[in-house]
Amino acid sequence: MSAACRAPRTAATTRRAVELTVGAAVAALALTACGSGSTDGGGGNTNFVTSSGGISTVKKGERHDAPDLTGKDLEGKKIKLADYKGKVVVLNVWGSWCPPCRAEAPNFVKVDKANEGKDVQFLGINTRDTSTSPAKEFEKDFGVTYPSFYDPTGKLLLQFEKGTLNPQAIPSTIIVDRDGKIAARSLKPLSEKSLRNMLDPVVAEK
Repeated sequence: MSAACRAPRTAATTRRAVELTVGAAVAALALTACGSGSTDGGGGNTNFVTSSGGISTVKKGERHDAPDLTGKDLEGKKIKLADYKGKVVVLNVWGSWCPPCRAEAPNFVKVDKANEGKDVQFLGINTRDTSTSPAKEFEKDFGVTYPSFYDPTGKLLLQFEKGTLNPQAIPSTIIVDRDGKIAARSLKPLSEKSLRNMLDPVVAEK
């Protein structure tokens, strides 16, 4: 068979291989997270970052400021991240439609309750819910009592500076230290143990 006759078959085979590779990558993303939370680039240039078990951390004194997030909660009340400066803030990005978010929600409720009376504040950023109704139902189902920003279009997520530990997936979790700086980030759903391992060192800082 001539080379000319073989060319179409080779091209088709190559195209099929590319399609399979892309499909596998998409499937892998679907298994690890619900989707991208930010299109503004990532933490590729996050100096001084160390990563363990999917959790990235930055040493005290080498951290970037968290953005001045301001918006409304699910009840329509004004909410500001700056109001909690002086506390360690656990900032969790979630959506009611997201299975991994539902899987990790009980863990956040447990750790939140375990830190009652301490200088720790849990906050959510609810995103891609087209109304607050499913988000409120989510909170009711899991007994979530801490407030969440309502951010249906992801505008708040884009306020995180490119090159910092910005949220890039749903779910994502950010730990903000007492000085309002980003200390740690996870881009995957967290177990109770992983959340404690992420939070406790920042709470222990003086």
